[in-house]
Amino acid sequence: MTDQPSTSGAASHISAASEERFIATTEELVKESSRATVIATMTLQALLVACVVLWVLDVPRQVLNISLYTEQLLAVTLGLTLALAFITETSRKDTPFDLAGAIASAIIVVYLIYSYRRDGAIVWPAVVGLAVALAWTFAAGRIVVARWLDWVCMAASLALCAYITVRYEALTYELAMLPLEGVVGSAILTFLVLEASRRISGWGFVGIILAIAVYVYISPFMAGDFQTRWVSPERMVAYVGLDVNGMIGSILQVAVIVVIPFTILGQVLARTGGADFFSDLAMSAMWRFRGGAAKIAVVGSALFGMISGSAVSNVLAVGVVTIPAMKKSGFSAYRAAAIESVGSTGGQLMPPVMGAAAFIMAEFLQVSYGTVCIAAAIPAILYYACLFIHVDLEAAKHNIGGVELDDAPSLTSIIKSGWHFLVPIFFLVMALMYPEVLLLTPEKAAVASTALLIVLALIFGYRGKRTSAKEITIAVIETGRVSLDIILIGAAAGIMVGIMSISGLAFSMTLQLLTLSGDNVFLLLLLIAVLAFVLGIGLPTVSVYILTATLLAPALVKLGVTPMAAHMFVMYNGMLSMITPPVAFAAYAAANIARTDGWTTGWVACLVGWSTFVLPFLFVLTPSLLMDGPTYLIVWNFVRILFALFVGTAGIVGFALTPLSTAMRFVYGLLALPIALPPESFNGGYTVNFIGIGLGIALLVLDHLRRRRTATAAPA
Repeated sequence: MTDQPSTSGAASHISAASEERFIATTEELVKESSRATVIATMTLQALLVACVVLWVLDVPRQVLNISLYTEQLLAVTLGLTLALAFITETSRKDTPFDLAGAIASAIIVVYLIYSYRRDGAIVWPAVVGLAVALAWTFAAGRIVVARWLDWVCMAASLALCAYITVRYEALTYELAMLPLEGVVGSAILTFLVLEASRRISGWGFVGIILAIAVYVYISPFMAGDFQTRWVSPERMVAYVGLDVNGMIGSILQVAVIVVIPFTILGQVLARTGGADFFSDLAMSAMWRFRGGAAKIAVVGSALFGMISGSAVSNVLAVGVVTIPAMKKSGFSAYRAAAIESVGSTGGQLMPPVMGAAAFIMAEFLQVSYGTVCIAAAIPAILYYACLFIHVDLEAAKHNIGGVELDDAPSLTSIIKSGWHFLVPIFFLVMALMYPEVLLLTPEKAAVASTALLIVLALIFGYRGKRTSAKEITIAVIETGRVSLDIILIGAAAGIMVGIMSISGLAFSMTLQLLTLSGDNVFLLLLLIAVLAFVLGIGLPTVSVYILTATLLAPALVKLGVTPMAAHMFVMYNGMLSMITPPVAFAAYAAANIARTDGWTTGWVACLVGWSTFVLPFLFVLTPSLLMDGPTYLIVWNFVRILFALFVGTAGIVGFALTPLSTAMRFVYGLLALPIALPPESFNGGYTVNFIGIGLGIALLVLDHLRRRRTATAAPA
């Protein structure tokens, strides 16, 4: 390759991305939408971001001397988010009827039958709701009517959430009495959240919530561990809509108050040239080595993933350069897309920012975010080390050299031009690791880092290009649409958690899992891994994590697994949805850039990222991999697992120091098992580890001697 395309500006010319959606840029929105839609969208986005930032900076209390409940902020942001979802997500086709309305109609009919049989009197608000739901069913499928319905839903969302905000304190006092306004308002809000979530994230998560709701009303008639307590529909709706353990609860609070500030930081970083800086850093460090293009992809994705925390954003920011470069250097299109998708998916695991699920994990575990980052460090390093080894051995096997560059920028010149990007990142890491020193919460640290980044970017720019204040403003405002899915997932997850809490389903599920596994930790891990994989089909990482953390993780804790290891296990397994077909959001995004098939790319990505399937079992059974234990044990287990990953990857690729035959590939793959086995899980574990390590070293020595003989015989 004689000319390498510059990465400068690459991130600013592509649409933003959430975990599973491609989002039109502001420029594309203005071009494709009506004037009213653009004005409403920009206003709602700006208000959403402003509300969050002002709250994080404590402006209402410190400046305006106004004390508000956190739930009032959540109600405001939820209303703005719902309004945004209804007016921006407009892609639809003409259909005879709308499935969402049909489901709502069926639910109301069942409730009317239940209520009429119980009281002998028809509940008139429900009759009105049925009429609205039936009208929705047959009108929402028509494009002409649907657009007007979107605006009605936008107005209803804003009005309803404004009412809840103003009357929140009174409503909480009256909640036990089940006031009519509270029940009806909660029912409407629940429907709007589920409908907006369906539009943004599809039927997957919404379908699971509906299935759980149906099960809750069937399970009281079951026996044993499958039984839950009966809850009246009115109490259920009021609880999930207004209680702090429901929709406006802790998960939505994390999504709004913590995740949005970090999303703003990622948006500004990409718009000001940060993605280009990390790509250039990776390029200057790796272009000379064999498989240089793929190594640039791995290192660049890891660096950008440290801040973005989003797999699809990472693919779009880094993959637009690395995937074509990998194809030119000799990697197949499938392999290039797979390497980039696996590298980008790891951004959700890479401290300091990680993905949105990590913030929610800190809330679930009631620990500081810095504690989660520390625990995630070694697994993340092992993940990227395994991917790097895979790329290196693949390049050696196919004799793929470095990247051919005529004027490769030096590492010194890149750091000299972009050093200012490292300052806010260093500040963020210090604030997250030592909150007692800087006295900053994670969200305040993110806002402060963003402000520092903006000032430095306006002063210095990057490689001769200085970002304008207008571009930065657009990047900040765009956060509103980029954050739609995480906020709606947080609200929908609150509905699910509320249903499970009030019915006792969470406790029942724990008992069922323990019974199925026979109280065996390894069998329970296998069962949970399979369930997490099934739940992850069609769902983004955050949705899968919330589901599995609520339904599955408590069973692991019950059997003695540490809470951190249990939640990290389900998060890792939930992350697999990014690369495993049939959905594989990151793999499909990379395949689109590589101009190849997403289905095949997903399966190749599973092979390339095989460590993701294994590492969760290792750190659950070896807690020192999560920084839980003495230093010598942490170092020893890190080195041991790293060697096991090398041996296993050699078997998968078919190359160690020389090409491997099919039989030797099998031997290498089999030998990785005794090296990686957790020694604490059975008697004689350390002996098995040492035997495996000794055999692995012996195999590599034999391979080295074979390579020397081949090299000596080559001239003759």
